[in-house]
Amino acid sequence: MEQNPAGRPASLTAQALSAAYASLSLSPVDVVRDVADVVAEREPELNAFWRYDLDAALYAAELSAARWRAGAPLGPIDGVPVTVKENLARAGVPMPAGNAGVAPVVPERSCPVVERIEESGGVILGSTVMPDWGMLSSGVSSLHGVTRSPWDPRLTTGGSSSGAGAAAAGGYGPLHVGTDIGGSIRLPGTWLGLTTLKPSAGRVPLDAPYLGRVAGPMTRTATDAALLLAVISRPDPRDWTALPPGQLELDDLTAGGTYDVAGLRVGLHVDAGCGLTVASDIRAAVEAAAGVFEAAGARVEPVAPFLTAELLRRLDEFWRVRSLVDLEALDPSGRSRVLPFIRRWVEAARDVSAGELMRDYTAIMRLQEVTARATEPFDLVLSPVAPVAAFPAEWPMPWGDSDEGMAHIGFTAPYNLSGQPAASVNCGFLIDGRAVGLQVSGRRFDDVGVLRAVHWFEQHRSAEAAPAFPIPAGPRSR
Repeated sequence: MEQNPAGRPASLTAQALSAAYASLSLSPVDVVRDVADVVAEREPELNAFWRYDLDAALYAAELSAARWRAGAPLGPIDGVPVTVKENLARAGVPMPAGNAGVAPVVPERSCPVVERIEESGGVILGSTVMPDWGMLSSGVSSLHGVTRSPWDPRLTTGGSSSGAGAAAAGGYGPLHVGTDIGGSIRLPGTWLGLTTLKPSAGRVPLDAPYLGRVAGPMTRTATDAALLLAVISRPDPRDWTALPPGQLELDDLTAGGTYDVAGLRVGLHVDAGCGLTVASDIRAAVEAAAGVFEAAGARVEPVAPFLTAELLRRLDEFWRVRSLVDLEALDPSGRSRVLPFIRRWVEAARDVSAGELMRDYTAIMRLQEVTARATEPFDLVLSPVAPVAAFPAEWPMPWGDSDEGMAHIGFTAPYNLSGQPAASVNCGFLIDGRAVGLQVSGRRFDDVGVLRAVHWFEQHRSAEAAPAFPIPAGPRSR
C-alpha cells in the first residue's frame, strides 16, 4: 500500500486544516490548489466528478483566507474542501441522478446540506457522480461511465455514493457528503477503507425526504465525520421528518478522555439470515475487530439472524416499482438511454399488483420492527458492512450482470428502515489488499455514541488494519 504523504495539504484532515488556518501557517487557497493538483492527476482515471467548480472554489477559498486573517471564520469547516453527491441540490447545477435518460432538474435553491456547508464557510469543489437513480452498489452509470477505486482502478468504488467515495479515498480534500437508502454510504466505505456514517433518520435535514433516505459524511477519520455531521445536521424547516434541533456533543469524541468501551454490551452479527453468504476472510476480520472490543472489557454477545429472504425480496420489489414509475415518466428515447441493467431490474416489477405493493410496504414495517427488537438490548452492534469484497469496476453489482435482487445489503438496509445510526470503519485487508469494513450500529438517535465507538476503534485497531490512503505523493511542479 502506498503510504499517505505526511503533511501534503490535500491529505490533511479537516481538523488539521482548521488548526493550520487559525495559526495562519496554511491558506485555504493553497489547500484548494493542492487538491486541484490531485484532481488533475487522478480524475481522468477515477471519474468522481459530475460538476467540478475549481474557479468558484478558488474564489470561496480567497474569501475564507481573508476571514481567517481577520480572525473571523464562519464556522468549523471554513476554508475546508468539500464535495457533495449530485442528488444533493446546488442552485443552478443540473441533477441527472446519474441517468442519461432523464431531463435533469435544475434547482433554483440549494438543499439544506449544501446551505449548511456554505454557511459554515466550507469550500464546495463540486458535485460527485452516482449510478442510475442511485439503485446500484457500484460506480456504473449510463451518463457518467465507470467510476473507479483510487486503491486499484480495476475495482469498484461501491455505490451509490461512488464519486464521493472515490473523492474521499483519492485525496480530493477531507470532507464528502453521500446519501444512503440501503447502504449507499457504507458500501463505498467498506470497499474504499473509509470512515462513514449513515445518521439516524431525520438527523440531517433533506429537501426531499423519503423512507430510509439519509445524507451523511464520508471521510477518512471519525473526527472528520463528526465535524461534518455537526454542520449538516443543523435544522432546516423544509424537512418535515427532521428530528428536533439539538446540540450534538461532537466536539470531543473521547468524552473528555473518559470514553471507554468497558462494560458496553456489544452484539456481534455475522449472519444476516439471507442474501449472500459472508466470505470467510471478511467474517474473520469482523470477528477480530469484535475481539478488540472484548479485550478492552466490552461484553460481546452473538446476535441471531433477524432478516428473512422474504423481507429482503419485498424491499427489493418495492424499490423496483418506485423506479418503474420513474422509468415510465420518460419518453421512449429517454428510456432507451437508461442503463440496460437498471431497465431489466425495473421491468421485472411491471406485473406487481397494487395488493402486492401494499404487502411490500407492510413487510418494510415488519423489517423495521425486527431490526429494532433484535438490536435494542445492545449499546452497539458490530457486523460486516457487506458479505463480499470489492469487485470489478465494470460490474453493476457484486455478482456481475445477473439479477440477484439486493442479496448484498442484508447488513446495511435494516438500519435505513429502522432509522438507527450505522457507521463503517476499516477493520482489515484481505491478502490481495482489498479493504474490509466493520459496520458499527447503535440505538436510534445515538449518533454520538456510534462515532465515539468508531473513533475508539480507530485508535485501538491493529496497525495493519489502518488504511494508508493512496493519495499522490506530492504536488506537480508549477
